[in-house]
Amino acid sequence: MTAVPLGLLPRRCPLCGNQTIIGHGQRRKQAHDQVHDVIGIRRGRCLPCRRTFTILPIWSLPYSHYSLHCRQQAAEPIEQAGSWEQSAPIVRDPDRLPDPSTLRRWAVRRLISVWSSLQAGLWKVLGWSFFHAPTILAWDLPAACRILRIEASSP
Repeated sequence: MTAVPLGLLPRRCPLCGNQTIIGHGQRRKQAHDQVHDVIGIRRGRCLPCRRTFTILPIWSLPYSHYSLHCRQQAAEPIEQAGSWEQSAPIVRDPDRLPDPSTLRRWAVRRLISVWSSLQAGLWKVLGWSFFHAPTILAWDLPAACRILRIEASSP
């Protein structure tokens, strides 16, 4: 199990804005796809805020057991007029295939994300290839809006 090197741990606290985040260990997280079963992720702590932060790779969603690549692999047969029950992705551990209800939930979130992106005009800025990218913005825009806080000082 390898984690993000300690040198790549972000040091600026998103709450107070100071460079006060220090390493606070590692933990294991499920991230099922063709390559991974479990990954090691870093944790950081801001002493003045007394908050702990988890640093995830961009392809692993918070509170999710499957990677974005796994979701993308499940969506490809659907785009070719298949059914969600038959579109289970290939994962490293065959006992950890997503449940059909999980596949349906991914489909609904994907449709909501595409609809929200079209209404927001993101396709005009980012192009149509944005919808095929394995990122949280392309796959679950409402979840990204809940997770990513818009700051007043953003340009």
